Amino acid sequence: MYQSIITITLRPSILDVQGKAVEHGIHTLGMTAVNNVRIGKSVQITVDAATEEEAKRITQEACQKLLANSVMEDFTYTVKKI
Repeated sequence: MYQSIITITLRPSILDVQGKAVEHGIHTLGMTAVNNVRIGKSVQITVDAATEEEAKRITQEACQKLLANSVMEDFTYTVKKI
């Protein structure tokens, strides 16, 4: 068994409206040193695989086919044995 932790973020060229709203809120709280806020999502999955390589392949496929929008989002992941 392996656990994959996936981080999905908008590509840098895509305007992050939610990030801009959060950045504005942070500034109104007086924290003007905070800039370039980007919002993403984290997904954790358990993969029943015989090897780490197989778990990585399954994780990659899940990201490409379902979890991330390949037009607008990038993803990274880590896989560890549990």
